[in-house]
Amino acid sequence: MRLKHVLILLIMALAAVSADGQTKETTVVSLTLDDVIELAHQQSLYSFRAKNMYLASYWEYRSYKASKLPGLSLSSTPVNYDRSITAFQDSEGYRPLSRFTSDASLSLQQNVPWTGGVFDVTSSLSRIQDLETDRIQYVSVPVSIGFTQALNGYNQFRWESRIEPIKFEQAKLEYLQSLESLAIQAANYFFNVATAEINQRIAEVNYANADTLYRIGSGRFTIGTVTQDELLDLELGLLNARLEVSRAEINIKQANASLNSFLGLSDQIRVNCIVPDQIPSLTIDVDKGLALALENNPEILNYRRQVLESKQNVARTRSQNGLSANIRANLGINQRADEINLAYQSPFMEQQQVRVGLSLPIMDWGVRKGRVEMARSNQEVTEATVNQARLDFEQDALISFLDFNLQEEQVAIAAKADTIAQLGFNVTMQRFLIDKVDVIRLNSARNSLDAARRGYIDALRRYWISYYGIRQLTLYDFERERPLVEELDELLQR
Repeated sequence: MRLKHVLILLIMALAAVSADGQTKETTVVSLTLDDVIELAHQQSLYSFRAKNMYLASYWEYRSYKASKLPGLSLSSTPVNYDRSITAFQDSEGYRPLSRFTSDASLSLQQNVPWTGGVFDVTSSLSRIQDLETDRIQYVSVPVSIGFTQALNGYNQFRWESRIEPIKFEQAKLEYLQSLESLAIQAANYFFNVATAEINQRIAEVNYANADTLYRIGSGRFTIGTVTQDELLDLELGLLNARLEVSRAEINIKQANASLNSFLGLSDQIRVNCIVPDQIPSLTIDVDKGLALALENNPEILNYRRQVLESKQNVARTRSQNGLSANIRANLGINQRADEINLAYQSPFMEQQQVRVGLSLPIMDWGVRKGRVEMARSNQEVTEATVNQARLDFEQDALISFLDFNLQEEQVAIAAKADTIAQLGFNVTMQRFLIDKVDVIRLNSARNSLDAARRGYIDALRRYWISYYGIRQLTLYDFERERPLVEELDELLQR
C-alpha cells in the first residue's frame, strides 16, 4: 500500500508538466529507505538489466532442456537440375546425364545422454526425371532407423548435464545478488540525500544562530562587554554560515539529481528522505552465516563450475589425442517405382548400413600430447585458484558478519552522542546568553553538535549498507528467516 501511494504521487508529479512543455512547481515526495529500494527494483535501469540477463540465462537453460527431447525436422530440395558427363558402373563408362530431381525427408532425432550418441528415424521420398528419356521414377524410404556413436570416450551430453544446471542455478543466485547490490546502491543514494538535507538544516540553523549571536555581540560591544576581536569573530562566523547555506543548497540539488537519475524519476520531483529511526535488532551467528553463504552464494557455484569445465576440457582434449573412432548403423526399407503409390507398396527392399570410421595420427611431433598436458596443467591451476578463492571468500564472509554485529551498537552510540551534543549545545547557548562563556566555547559546542548529527546519519548509512551486504553475501532474509530464492517468482513478476 505504501508503494502504491508513492506511485500515485509520482504520477501527480509528472502531471505537473503542462502540455506546452512549461514546468510548474516541483513536487516534493517523501520516501523511506524501503520506498527508494522498491522503486529501484521497479524501474531503475540496473534492475531492468539484471532481470534481462537472468531471462537470457533462463532461455539458454530452456534450450539445453529442449535439446534432450526428440527433435523433428523437415528438409527438402524441391528443384535440382543436373546436366553433366558422369561415370557409371557399367560397360558404357562415361556418358551424358540430364535429369531433374526433387526430394523431401522427415527426420526424428534423439540425443542419447548415457552414451553420447544420436538415435534417428527418417522417412524420405525422391522424384527422379530423366530428361533424355522422359522417364520418371520415385524412390521411397518409408522408414529408416539409425544410430551414430563416437568411440573416443568423450560424452558431450554427460558433461552438459553436469554443467548446465549449475550455470542456471548460478544465474538465479546472481540475479538475486544483483538486486541486493541494487539495494546497496539505493541506500547510498538515499543517505547522500539525507546527509545533504541534514547539512542544509544544520547550515540554516547555524546561520540563524550566527545572525542572532552577531546581533547580541554588537549590542554588547556597544556597552563594552565584548571586545572588538570577539565581535569580528562573530561576524566572520556569520559570513561563513551564509556561505555554508549556499553550499548546502547546491549539494542537495546534486544529491537529488543523482537519486532521480538512479530511480528514473522526472527532474520535477524532489525526494524528501525520511531517515529510519528504527533498525532491525539482528545478531548473525557466524557459523550459521558462513553455512548460508557457502550454500547460497553464486561464487561457490562458480567455483564448482570452473572445476567441472576444466575437467571437461581435459576429457575433450584427451578424446582428440590418438585413435579416433565412430560407428554408424542404419536399418530400413526402401522401394523404387514408376508411380508414387507403387513406391510405398510391398515388397520392400531392405536397407542396411554399418560404417566404422577410424583416424590414427602417425606423427604429430608431440602436438596432441602437449595439448593434453596443457589442459591437465590448466585444470590443476584452476583447482588451486578455486581453493584459494574459497578460503578468501570464507575469511571475507567472517569479517563481514563480525562487522555487521557491531553496527547496531555503533548506531546506538551515535544516537546517544547526538542527544548529548544537543543538550550540551543548549546549555552552552544559555550560558553564552547570560555572558558566562565566550564565543570560542560556543563555537566548539556547535561544531560538536554538527559532528554528532552527521555521525548519526553516517552510522545509519553503515548499518544499512552492511545489512544489505549480508543479504547479498548469504542471499538470506534474516528478519523473516527464509532464503531470498523463495521470492524469485514474485520479483520476476514486477
